[in-house]
Amino acid sequence: MASSSSSSPSHPYSSLSLMNPQNNKYDVFLSFSRAETRDSFTSHLRSALCQKSIETFIDDQLIRGDDISESLPDTIAASSISIIIFSERYASSGRCLNELLKILECKHNYGQIVIPVFYRVDPLHVRKQIGIFGDSFLELEERFPEKMERWRSALTEAANLPGFDSHVFRNESELIKKVVNDILEKLPKELSCNNNNHLPEVLSCNNKNHLVGVLSKVGEIESLLAAAPLVGIWGMGGIGKTTIARAVFNKISRNFEGSCFLQNVRKESQSPGGLARLQQKLLSEVLRDENVIPDIEFNFTRLSRRKALIVLDDVTCFRQIKFLIRSLDWLMPESRIIITTRDQKVLKNGGVKEKDIYEVKALGCGHALELFSRHAFKENLPSEVGYQELSEKIINYAQGVPLALEILGCFLYGKGKEVWENAINELKRILNMEIQKVLKISFDGLDDEQKNIFLDIACFFKGEDKEFVIKFLDACGFAAQIGISDLVDKSLIIIHGNSITMHDLLQEMGREIVRQESVNNPGERSRLWHHEDIIEVLTSNTGTEKIEGISLDMSKVRQIRLNSNTFTKMRKLRFLKFYNSISKGGNKCKVSNFQGSIFAEVRYWHWHGYPLTSMPSNINPDKLLFLEIPHSNMEQLWDCVQHHGKFNRMVIAAWNSFTKTPNPSLIPRLNKLVSLNLIGCSKLKRLPVEISSAVNVEEIRLNGTAIEKLPSSIGSLSGLLDLDLQNCKSLKSLPSSLCKLKSLRSLYLNGCSNLQRLPQELGNLEALEFLSAIATAIREVPSSIVRLNNVRDINFSRSKGHKQMGLSLPITIFFDGLYNLTYLDLSDCCITKLPENIGQLSSLEYLYLSKNNFERIPKSIIQLSKLSCLYLSYCGKLQSLPKLPCSLHKLYAHHCTALESLSGLFPKSYESCPPRFELNGNYNLDRNVVGGILEDALQNIQHVATARWEHMHAQEKVCL
Repeated sequence: MASSSSSSPSHPYSSLSLMNPQNNKYDVFLSFSRAETRDSFTSHLRSALCQKSIETFIDDQLIRGDDISESLPDTIAASSISIIIFSERYASSGRCLNELLKILECKHNYGQIVIPVFYRVDPLHVRKQIGIFGDSFLELEERFPEKMERWRSALTEAANLPGFDSHVFRNESELIKKVVNDILEKLPKELSCNNNNHLPEVLSCNNKNHLVGVLSKVGEIESLLAAAPLVGIWGMGGIGKTTIARAVFNKISRNFEGSCFLQNVRKESQSPGGLARLQQKLLSEVLRDENVIPDIEFNFTRLSRRKALIVLDDVTCFRQIKFLIRSLDWLMPESRIIITTRDQKVLKNGGVKEKDIYEVKALGCGHALELFSRHAFKENLPSEVGYQELSEKIINYAQGVPLALEILGCFLYGKGKEVWENAINELKRILNMEIQKVLKISFDGLDDEQKNIFLDIACFFKGEDKEFVIKFLDACGFAAQIGISDLVDKSLIIIHGNSITMHDLLQEMGREIVRQESVNNPGERSRLWHHEDIIEVLTSNTGTEKIEGISLDMSKVRQIRLNSNTFTKMRKLRFLKFYNSISKGGNKCKVSNFQGSIFAEVRYWHWHGYPLTSMPSNINPDKLLFLEIPHSNMEQLWDCVQHHGKFNRMVIAAWNSFTKTPNPSLIPRLNKLVSLNLIGCSKLKRLPVEISSAVNVEEIRLNGTAIEKLPSSIGSLSGLLDLDLQNCKSLKSLPSSLCKLKSLRSLYLNGCSNLQRLPQELGNLEALEFLSAIATAIREVPSSIVRLNNVRDINFSRSKGHKQMGLSLPITIFFDGLYNLTYLDLSDCCITKLPENIGQLSSLEYLYLSKNNFERIPKSIIQLSKLSCLYLSYCGKLQSLPKLPCSLHKLYAHHCTALESLSGLFPKSYESCPPRFELNGNYNLDRNVVGGILEDALQNIQHVATARWEHMHAQEKVCL
């Protein structure tokens, strides 16, 4: 036993204070070898624990962005039981061994239960560090000599604890069952010991009727209440806010002089005198006075003298809070208020700080299955044969919303499989009305504009880019930024990164609202998304002016025959999307023309396999933002000259077959254009000179076109940020006017196999950050490139230039500039000579020079103080290597068959371990040179080890 070593100052976690064992967040912590058992035994054990509703932590549950060295020790300390899964390679991981130290530290300090499981490894081998287990452990000795003794002691101590040996079980399932049962026996005792003074009966883990998944949430809210007088519980309808608030109230109310739980404030306040009755109830219960008279100042004076706990449940506006409690100034500092709401803005307006708002998340899979099973089977898990898979479908549908799980469980209780299957199929089309009723409360509280934004997102934009949605909604006359923010506050939508999403049940609620606009006639609804409804409307020509949007998945359609009047009555159509979710496919719509249809309000037009050769003449380009026509046979944009209006803001076009260059006289002025995408226009040979009118364009994509040259007028596009010319195989040169683009950030020329030169004025692109010209015919890099001081990434790989000379790099190319260049790829360019002053690239981190023809590397390379990776493999003429910078971590120089000498790969000082060198296949290297490499490596390893030991020893002295 080496318990004293666990508190040694040199322990990586020793400076962290132990978490209070009374507030355990997890039942079980799993320590295991990620490489060996993550996807096998450990995942099976975790699944078994989850099915038993044992809150289990493995490291992939860490919140993104957490430093594992800080968060993992706290997680171990916040667990009641730790299970150590010893496998053959467990001891080859310093991370696993540090976990082991922390686990034993928790065992020593507050008696955490530790259970070893010997998975396909002999316990004796673990105890004595012998056999394959011992061999893997010794792999760490070179890197961590100072930790080996403490790790040995920890392994021995843990291996001596009572545990489970997989060799004595017939199969893994039997072993897992035994481990889980052992934990179930130990866990209630552990929780009872830790929580018997605070945990109400309703939350007891050995109580069959305990609230599922609530215990950890109660603990988190308690932590907030410990430091804040006002705490908010926020989340979507049916997510469990009231249940959690009630559990917290039941647990801590005994610690207050007076308490009151005001349930359903929203509903009560809607009736005449409702708020006054709630206020009287609050004062009566907190003051414990049945005869209290509301709105008497003295009552609030009395309230200010009591340590009170008040819960305001389902609050919808700040006015309700103000009426009920007036101000926090009336309350003692020790008093606490909890507010539950669907609207985050209510909490902020009520004075709740953002850090004190608890967002209720959906239940995890284990808790969701348990909650559903309690209502559907009156057991913790599906108890009848054949219902497991059906139950999982319900769980997937409900996505962890307790309300949905309870309602569906109660509905299906005692029903046969056929009823279950029919119910599941019905839920795919129509939301359960009880769930709909609860969720719709949030929708009913929106104003008309917020409702329209919500319905657009629910029907068409779930998962779409936020900026794209805002542009579309703004063009429709909505205040999109404010509206989206309001919907987020009201828990109706979620912003993930740059995408807008929402819970599936909320999406179904929104779509059901639209369906209810006209249950039997889809042509009378505002939005259509189901392919059967859309086909009915289009083929029977029953569309009306109420239709504002259509989104049809063409992969679900065989063929549609439309007539010229199909869209005639849809005068309010704003959104039209015919897409294919599975494959590219072909034209599935048959129509001769759209002469009878008017598309005056369309902002978004996406038509996969558009059947005509030009856009309808009666579309309004003044309102059109997005134009997407992938895999179509477009020959020209419009076939008449009546549209000389302005393209509004953005055009995105992706044509597969563009057989004519648009006649300039037919092209609307593009002064509002932001993005032009002509990817795949394989016969488009040139852009019109009038492209210069697109002064606000930010992005031009011409990938895969047959364009031969760019018009000189492109230099007028002062706002252009990104120019993509990849795989334009007919492009031979770029106009010098391109270099007038002062805002250009990225230039992509990959695959332009006939492009032989770049403009000499390239250095004038002062904002350029990315330049990629992979596999081109460029022969010479302009010397002005040195003036690109904002460029971070340059790639000329596989641009072989002259047959004899390869890609030519002027000798002064890197003389003065390129201050921010971190990535340079010149691999496979047949380069015969590198600039002598390459060391001037002060920010360079990655340098790719493989497959070139130079014979030596300039000595100035040692000046690249930030160089991390150097690639020189297959440089068949390279004869020598100079000294390399200390910062180098990786050197790939294998199969340099002419390499004979090395000037010394290891400088005398290294702050960290020596880099990784790959020199295999270099058959001309002298044996003495190889021996020198090994000798230098050993000396530097010794130097690093000594320096680390001295540093660690100095830290220990400081701690003592």
